[in-house]
Amino acid sequence: MAPVALLSVSDKSGLLPLAEALHRIHGYQLLSSGGTAKVLEQGGLPVTRVSEYTGAPEILGGRVKTLHPRVHGGILAKRGDAAHQNDLEQQNINLIDVVVVNLYPFRETVAKADVTWDQAIENIDIGGPTMVRSAAKNHADVAVLTSPDQYDRLLEAMAQAGGEVPAALRRQLALEAFQHTAAYDTAISRWMDQAVAADASPWLEAVPLRQTLRYGENPHQKARWYSHAQQGWGGAVQLQGKELSTNNLLDLEAALAMVREFGYGSDGAEPAVQPAAVVVKHTNPCGVAIGSDVSTALTRALDADRVSAFGGIVAINGVVSAAAAGELKSLFLECVVAPSFSPEAREILAAKANLRLLELQPAAIDAAGPDHVRSILGGLLVQDLDDQAITPSEWTVASQRPPSSQEQQDLEFAWRLVRHVRSNAIVVASKGQSLGIGAGQMNRVGSARLALDAAGDQATGAVLASDGFFPFDDTVRLAASHGITAVIHPGGSLRDADSIKACDELGLAMLLTGRRHFLH
Repeated sequence: MAPVALLSVSDKSGLLPLAEALHRIHGYQLLSSGGTAKVLEQGGLPVTRVSEYTGAPEILGGRVKTLHPRVHGGILAKRGDAAHQNDLEQQNINLIDVVVVNLYPFRETVAKADVTWDQAIENIDIGGPTMVRSAAKNHADVAVLTSPDQYDRLLEAMAQAGGEVPAALRRQLALEAFQHTAAYDTAISRWMDQAVAADASPWLEAVPLRQTLRYGENPHQKARWYSHAQQGWGGAVQLQGKELSTNNLLDLEAALAMVREFGYGSDGAEPAVQPAAVVVKHTNPCGVAIGSDVSTALTRALDADRVSAFGGIVAINGVVSAAAAGELKSLFLECVVAPSFSPEAREILAAKANLRLLELQPAAIDAAGPDHVRSILGGLLVQDLDDQAITPSEWTVASQRPPSSQEQQDLEFAWRLVRHVRSNAIVVASKGQSLGIGAGQMNRVGSARLALDAAGDQATGAVLASDGFFPFDDTVRLAASHGITAVIHPGGSLRDADSIKACDELGLAMLLTGRRHFLH
């Protein structure tokens, strides 16, 4: 008896070439249902419909098509088991040797903003996963395919093996099948969890492998990058440059988070909020600035610390223009990410073949969702992203002297920056430009010294932001000695009064935000 291939797919990509090869080259009989059978018939291929084979019509509006013993018996039967073979003969069941199934587009359905509960429920596949799991369980005898990406692999292997499907490939395809159904069930569980607002659910997520990286943070560490297509960095398009590394991705994440403080997007013009550029080294910003256009912002960001910018990562929140590209070309950088690059900029930057250019659209960022996931030994930490809008109207003036209009603008700018600097974090800024940044020190005054020393003479007349409260008045006094005129911090220390008193004594303005921004 000729071998049988069962085909029932939602994604019809590559279906006809696969079916033609199975039937015309390898002699398979084709068994199919619904829309898949129709495509095969229109393609001129002989096909037996599942309803004809089982003698049971499709019912319940298509909810029940393949859930039948003649289908699953043919898939699950062990070829070398006499009892199984006897059951098949008694029930007039044919063996099914290849199962080609992919599932209803549940993820795509629930991703639509206007999807209803009933629409989502109807896109939960039942028969498909059942056939996939049956075939995967019986991979000793059955090959199962769940994606058009696998079709060429199967046909090439069969061509080399005289029409047989090698056992090693069947086992690999079974693994991919179980991963496929696990990811599908996970997507359903996550959607339903969010829809019913369950509080005690386990964290479930199935993220496909995007690529194996050259190495991790260091050459002796192996690393892989997992990402959903079109979500977050999975939706980025690399226009040129070397392969991304682990450290590149970590730095890009930090740079993107900061530049989004000023709006992010492109419709062929500058971003709607404020053109901005960020330069990052080792996940900390070394230069941040806004400007009248992207090119001006970039120049100011680089000018903030050109020594540290060498080998850095740049994020820009609007169209990279030719003028900006000229600035980028002038020094060694690892990566540049932006919503888009003008054709002129692409041409200029093509001269730096190793420079990685990435286009990342706002839609991909929005699709990534609000969860910030980090790993610890044997577990995960999941929290909300620290990307809530700042609310200056809720801040309080703690000092006798309120900030001037310019100081208020500078304090708001510095406060946007400081939550993206590793704690303990201090930012010195003026007129929309970072001047000095102190990050990751074991005490706050140590970070302040680093930031103030980096700012140098430019600290005079500038402002200072701290991600946490001042436990003592030493940071305020140090800031004043360098010419800082205003400070901003969350407040909440038992010794807030000491810092406020120092501000009044030294003539500084102080704002309290009531919100801490630790970043570990």
